[in-house]
Amino acid sequence: MSSTTTLHDIDLPARVKQEAARRRTFAIISHPDAGKSTLTEALALHAAAIVRAGAVHGKHGRQGVTSDWLEMERARGISITSSALQFTVGDVHINMLDTPGHADFSEDTYRVLAAVDCAVMLLDAAKGLEPQTLKLFEVCRARRIPVITFVNKWDRPGLEPLALLDEIHARLGLETVPVTWPVGVAGDFRGVVDRRTGGMVEYERTPGGVTLAREQDLSPEEAVARHGEDWVRAREEHELLALTAEEDRDAFLRGESTPVLFGAAVLNMGVGALLDLLVDTAPAPAPWPLIDGGARELDAPFSGFVFKVQAGMDTAHRDRLAFVRVCSGRFERGMPLVHAATGRPFVSKYAQSVFGRERHTVDEAYPGDIVGLVNAAALRVGDTLYDGPPVTFPPVPRFSPEHFRVARVADAGRSKQFRRGITQLDEEGVVQVCHSDARGSASPVLAAVGPMQFEVVSHRMASEFNAPIRLEALPYEIARRPVPEVVGDVTRAIGAEVLERTDGTLMAVFRDKWRLATIERDLPPGSLRPLFGEEHVAP
Repeated sequence: MSSTTTLHDIDLPARVKQEAARRRTFAIISHPDAGKSTLTEALALHAAAIVRAGAVHGKHGRQGVTSDWLEMERARGISITSSALQFTVGDVHINMLDTPGHADFSEDTYRVLAAVDCAVMLLDAAKGLEPQTLKLFEVCRARRIPVITFVNKWDRPGLEPLALLDEIHARLGLETVPVTWPVGVAGDFRGVVDRRTGGMVEYERTPGGVTLAREQDLSPEEAVARHGEDWVRAREEHELLALTAEEDRDAFLRGESTPVLFGAAVLNMGVGALLDLLVDTAPAPAPWPLIDGGARELDAPFSGFVFKVQAGMDTAHRDRLAFVRVCSGRFERGMPLVHAATGRPFVSKYAQSVFGRERHTVDEAYPGDIVGLVNAAALRVGDTLYDGPPVTFPPVPRFSPEHFRVARVADAGRSKQFRRGITQLDEEGVVQVCHSDARGSASPVLAAVGPMQFEVVSHRMASEFNAPIRLEALPYEIARRPVPEVVGDVTRAIGAEVLERTDGTLMAVFRDKWRLATIERDLPPGSLRPLFGEEHVAP
């Protein structure tokens, strides 16, 4: 019996399985500007978790979206860090993760995808599949995460719906299963054909789209009387597709097919059908893979892994929050746990559920839930926490960086704050921090997937740590992991350098692919290897 199990919990394994079956944990992924944060807000609105939706740009007097809480996010109108929103729909507990809206923050998105059971792939009706969407889908495929597709912005001119489905099938190899079908061309959105009833759901806009769009169910006869040829065309296209697309949930769970819905998130149209599909069809938590190839069963003692660490969410307290995905068992606030990386005990006294920037104390949680542990200074991204028999989950791979800057404190009197800030941002995974013998510890090298990460570092160093920094660009764009025997050779080469990441990983960086090829030609085969995870998830 676990140290946290009491006599009245003899049926705890059954209860854990029952509670896990009520969980839906998913992420929303898309190319920038597809409307991801707006959809996040619209889903929360349909679930009655909020009263009025916010718009990223504050149009019509609306405030910033709930999930975008950093000052830079509100100023730029994009998500630059992932966030969690948790609420209930009927008897189902939703854990919804909004992901960064820019390719420069792909690492943060990947960490979120390591913690979910399903993904909603958001497409812009006018643009279809875009580069960042394709890359994120490949991550989902590699992790075997089922995908639901939501075609957004149908209230604006866009592509033909059949063309969009053909593109998904041709470029992603997925069978498309339309759950709804638009009535009216893109830019003249009347409503959708409802596959479940064969009738039409008609939408009526509300002022500014800050409240739910009015919906009315129409019979086929009522639909043809009110919408004429638009309804007839939509129904014929839908019936044609229904003959060729079989509704196979197993194929969806295997990642072979994707349900498709149409809507306009900014007007809250078509979002209710998506929420219903997530509740009814998205997978509940399953046994979680272990580093040794096995799996942690849902009813095993508590275990969870840290997929994100974030500071600065509460400027009044300047605390740090570790986001933990519960993988098995029941979490109880205050329960004694073990930190797998160190073998030391970890007390979970300050545990919270998260809704954007808002937080509330949580007393218990079950597989699929996201728990925020406050001031968990010892925790890092990828760490495992457990109760009972030891368990370790696979680490979260880090992307291969393509941009490098030397960081120096602007005011030597702020050196202590500089070191503390750089260390914290490294632990959060905002950038990868490296050092070299040539520069010393006072001038770390920051390595990033995209240049916007450096803007976040500069902003946070100045605003949170009162230690403004100067950044000097380095002429490197490719990184490899050298075997120890060739470190000296690479160091002496022109147009290359060897850095050491704070996790101990050696990183050889090169000016460009041609310089890499020239240096590699003089080294033993296999001396320069891809960085961990690069071959699978590099952006």
